[in-house]
Amino acid sequence: MKKVVIIEDNTSLALAFKEVINATKELKVVGLYANAEDAITHFKQDGPDIVIMDIELPKINGIEATKILKDKKPSVLVLVITVYEDSETVFDALCAGASGYLTKNASSEQLVDALNELLSGGAPMSIKIARMVVDSFKKATSSILSERETEVLNLLSTGKSFKSIGEALFISRNTIKFHIKNIYEKLQVNSKEEAIKKANDQRLI
Repeated sequence: MKKVVIIEDNTSLALAFKEVINATKELKVVGLYANAEDAITHFKQDGPDIVIMDIELPKINGIEATKILKDKKPSVLVLVITVYEDSETVFDALCAGASGYLTKNASSEQLVDALNELLSGGAPMSIKIARMVVDSFKKATSSILSERETEVLNLLSTGKSFKSIGEALFISRNTIKFHIKNIYEKLQVNSKEEAIKKANDQRLI
């Protein structure tokens, strides 16, 4: 049985989600919260496999809450459900660590399908949102970074360690450091976070 936490300030919608999820055999709602703060406080105790996250919440918004929960438990799957369909919000949610994204007009069947898809390693999205994400991730036609530098930065942006990057690209730790030094110089930044943000802004990764 997989555990689900719902963070949604619309009580009737949250209860509807709970009813749909608890009607399945594989999923059970273990927490229902109207704000991110309470969900974060009880997160360790609840130990969810999946979090259903609203974006527009009273204090800490869903994007920030996603970052916090992913830091606490990287394996947790976050399904963002919101009325927003603008590409910037979609992009921010995914960069924060959300694994899937649906709009609030999704049917009960679509919600359950999305949760099952998450658990099987997929990334469920509505068609409109999937198109936006594809557009957001289109790389710049000409990049100041070399192909190998782009590969290194891409892996860094997914949270990979130097060891993992070395194993994936068959290069040494010193070679990775050399590429990172070049990336910093080319992008005129001083940290990994700045490099990833600037490369995302310029659609280099």
